[in-house]
Amino acid sequence: MIRIATPLAAALLVALPLCAGSIPARADFQDCLAELRIAALIDGVSAAVFDRTMRGVEPEPKIIELMNSQPEFKTPIWDYLATLVDAEKVAEGRGLLNRYDQVLRSAEARFGVDRHAVLAVWGVESDFGKSFGKWSLPQSLSTLACTAPRRRDYFRGELMATLKIVQRGDLAPEKLRGSWAGAFGHTQFMPSTYLRLAVDGDGDGRRDLVDSVPDALFSTANYLAKAGWVTGAPWGYEVRLPSGYSGASGRARKMSLAHWMAQGIRHLDGRPLTGAGAAGLLLPAGVAGPAFLVFKNYDAAYSYNGADSYALAISLLSDRLKGLPGLQTAWPTDDAGLSRAERRELQALLTRRGYDVGTPDGAIGAKTRDAIADFQTRSNLPRDGRAGQRVLNALKRGG
Repeated sequence: MIRIATPLAAALLVALPLCAGSIPARADFQDCLAELRIAALIDGVSAAVFDRTMRGVEPEPKIIELMNSQPEFKTPIWDYLATLVDAEKVAEGRGLLNRYDQVLRSAEARFGVDRHAVLAVWGVESDFGKSFGKWSLPQSLSTLACTAPRRRDYFRGELMATLKIVQRGDLAPEKLRGSWAGAFGHTQFMPSTYLRLAVDGDGDGRRDLVDSVPDALFSTANYLAKAGWVTGAPWGYEVRLPSGYSGASGRARKMSLAHWMAQGIRHLDGRPLTGAGAAGLLLPAGVAGPAFLVFKNYDAAYSYNGADSYALAISLLSDRLKGLPGLQTAWPTDDAGLSRAERRELQALLTRRGYDVGTPDGAIGAKTRDAIADFQTRSNLPRDGRAGQRVLNALKRGG
């Protein structure tokens, strides 16, 4: 979060009218914008930039709904990884690895970060630039800054950072579109992160993570370097646990390799453990599923989004982009996740049965979940609305 430069500006932001999280009357929202304008001027943003960027902005109720919404079900990690590390993404990533070879190698040389990891972040964050998000940052961040039920100070800081990006001349307001929470561009930087870590990778004097792939790749390498990336070191690797293992685990519980060896943990092929420094034992699905030893570079990937599922997606995708084999140990489920191609197939099969799921695009939304749930009921399958192998196979069989 960007910090307000003066005590007066900070006081103005803290003093903004509070509400219970509902969208206020238009007059209240306009009052909030007026106070934000004063704070922005004190923080060095010109009146012209504020007025241009915030022109016509109105509160958006959907933003607060998204902030408050709870997932209908927790996504199993095998579902999460099935779509983010599938054959399509690997093939496309390898093509982009060749297309941007010089850019990626230059970023690697400058920041010391493995180019495959940088490319993996791009693939996971925006599907290599195909999914930036639809929300106007001035609208989403002002809605959150004025009406959010929590973290208003954070979003006010992100709005101030957004205004400074425009003032620097890096991006026009109409280019600032992203997630409901304000992440934007090829690798989905928050505005304050953009101000701190965005890099001009193409030499045009601007830092543009929206229209410049080199800028986005260089900036991502810079982020990972600042997060503690160790040049030339692995993120980790899959390991074999001894039968009945019940010891320590967790990314943050780092132990020496000698400790893990003493616990009976080995490479999958039985070789002694390798690497430098302490490592954590990651068991994302418990002892019955895949196990990993993870080092500092895994932590750097984790810092990008603060979730093991995310960091594991980045790490496994980077391995696949290098030509290494994928996951070797099966997930502890009899209903594995679907790749994007399989999800599109599932949607097409549902459409043939008369369900309205929209265009088969592999994105599992409410319509697809409702259709799956209805099909499950009619087919005497457990009703959970989940797109997995069981329901896909039943649709293929005509069940």
